[in-house]
Amino acid sequence: MIEKYQNIDKEYYSYIKDLVNNRLVLQMNEFIQHGNTSCLKHSLAVSYISYRVAKKLNLDYKAVARAGLLHDFFLYDWHLAPKQRKLLAKHGFTHPQRALENALKYFELTSKEKDIILKHMWPLTLRTIPRYKESFLVCFIDKYISSTETIKYHLMLKKS
Repeated sequence: MIEKYQNIDKEYYSYIKDLVNNRLVLQMNEFIQHGNTSCLKHSLAVSYISYRVAKKLNLDYKAVARAGLLHDFFLYDWHLAPKQRKLLAKHGFTHPQRALENALKYFELTSKEKDIILKHMWPLTLRTIPRYKESFLVCFIDKYISSTETIKYHLMLKKS
């Protein structure tokens, strides 16, 4: 999976190489994110598409590539997490903070990368309005990728 990006786009891979060679980032492959897509595969897709769009828009594509990969670095199966009664305690609201905390434990991040990770669930998390164009970009690409993964999975279920 990771080799695909290494062979397709060497510049992109050079920005994420330290991340994708980290055992905890690779552990993201053990958790399902949307449908039957692993958290790592989802995050790689968000990272790479965001990187390509950011390059075309002349934005900080290195920050987008790195933070896009770490935006869901929460390291647990959210489907199995205890059900929360309070709306703001649910996974959709809390995982950006968890992902940022985990990322800060293992990697050096720029302020832009931190903002991208923390605010990728906007507008669900209304109080965390993105500060940078790059944060909005990853936020929207994440919504697009998540939607396509979920729809694709449900269409597959419907066929079988």
